[in-house]
Amino acid sequence: MASSKKSPKPAPPPPVPRLYLATLPLADPAALLAQLPQMLGAFDIAAVLLRLAPADERSLITRVKAIAPAVQKAGAALLLDQHYGIVARSGADGAHVSGIEAMREAMPSLKPERILGVGGLHTRHDAMVAGEAGADYVLFGEPDTQGVRPSTDAIFERLQWWAELFEPPCVGYAATLDEARAFAASGAEFIMAADFIWSDVRGPAAALADATSAIVQAHSDMFAKAPAGQD
Repeated sequence: MASSKKSPKPAPPPPVPRLYLATLPLADPAALLAQLPQMLGAFDIAAVLLRLAPADERSLITRVKAIAPAVQKAGAALLLDQHYGIVARSGADGAHVSGIEAMREAMPSLKPERILGVGGLHTRHDAMVAGEAGADYVLFGEPDTQGVRPSTDAIFERLQWWAELFEPPCVGYAATLDEARAFAASGAEFIMAADFIWSDVRGPAAALADATSAIVQAHSDMFAKAPAGQD
């Protein structure tokens, strides 16, 4: 009986990116708690990045303790933006820091029990250093201290490069709905939805619904192609 060689099976498409919700700088937990549980229940939010308005350490810890149960009860992770020193005492799941130096400072207090995410990675070399050091994810595209960001195309290219070559997850910082749509086609595991969610005049739930639909559709357009027919 004659046999024919079969073509290698194509690699499976990456999963649809999950949402990583970044809050506005938090001073009053009550305002966020009035909206957050419903949002966590309605959308596939993998993690919440809690930004904290300036205050003394005790007040910061109190704010985190007020938010953490709602996030964790929904099955999401709560990470603190920069404040890695209060993670253990506040009940958060980890922290997000900016830059290699901050990562090295935070690592002893967080790893291996807690999550450490790293942004502020301006070069490919910095990103690889973070991944090799044990960062749980790398973030690309967030504004620097002057509010400057790379172009959407540059962020997409960096996400695609990382997703294709490296094991730790990557996160695309989406400043707009259009960026969330674009980055969903990069292979990134997560899309960070930040200020545009909270500035939507219809409310954050409506903005999250739009972001979710855009991400799913863009991912499908890029990856969910019907397999070619076989003779």
